[in-house]
Amino acid sequence: MRFLLYNIRYAAGIGGRFHFPFPYAGYLRRSRQNFDKILEFIKSVQPDIMGLVEVDGGSFRTGKHCQAEMIAEQLGYHHVIETKYGSASMAQKIPLLRTQGNAVLTKMPIISHRFHYFDEGVKRLIIQVCTERVTIFLVHLSLTYRNRQYQLERLYKLIREVDRPTILAGDFNVLWGMRELELFLGATGLVSANPDKKPSHPSRAPKRELDFILHSPELKVVHFQIPSVTYSDHAPLVCDFEF
Repeated sequence: MRFLLYNIRYAAGIGGRFHFPFPYAGYLRRSRQNFDKILEFIKSVQPDIMGLVEVDGGSFRTGKHCQAEMIAEQLGYHHVIETKYGSASMAQKIPLLRTQGNAVLTKMPIISHRFHYFDEGVKRLIIQVCTERVTIFLVHLSLTYRNRQYQLERLYKLIREVDRPTILAGDFNVLWGMRELELFLGATGLVSANPDKKPSHPSRAPKRELDFILHSPELKVVHFQIPSVTYSDHAPLVCDFEF
């Protein structure tokens, strides 16, 4: 079973053009050209399950088309997508922000899914997807250390209720490094698929380990890699599991 985790940055791109004529101007441009490159990369990897962070659900950047839906239709996946901000967030009132979300796509039928929300932080969404053989959680944690610790506490409570093989993946934003997760891993029993702590950010010259695929011991990692792909500011993580 191949799992792909990728923060695609809404397919907005990177580099000097992204910040021209002003910082982060790339977020305000059409994204189709870079999205097509991401689509081709995903097609080449052929994952069974994908966790995509920072997905455009249908803003002017995409011509009102949902990026997760386009991937699902063109490559043959089941999918769920939701905005990453809570229902009471001011971001829900801003046209561009309210289409910004995360998505899980899978070749296997989705038996059930739920959207949970953290009480802290701006990015609050937790996607839970159940397939026949595995439960997937996808998150994008806060940039604030204290909020991340509260969010990890909430994730612990959700994960301890699951009694089947589990994958927790996402952009964890652990700016203090892997040590932020030590207590969480000890409490949940989850294991990192990246024991060598290979960095994934920034994609052109990775220095920080911000993206994680954590899994329960029932899943065995047979191959893990971080391809040198620069369509986003994060590099993708590809992991092959066997039960």
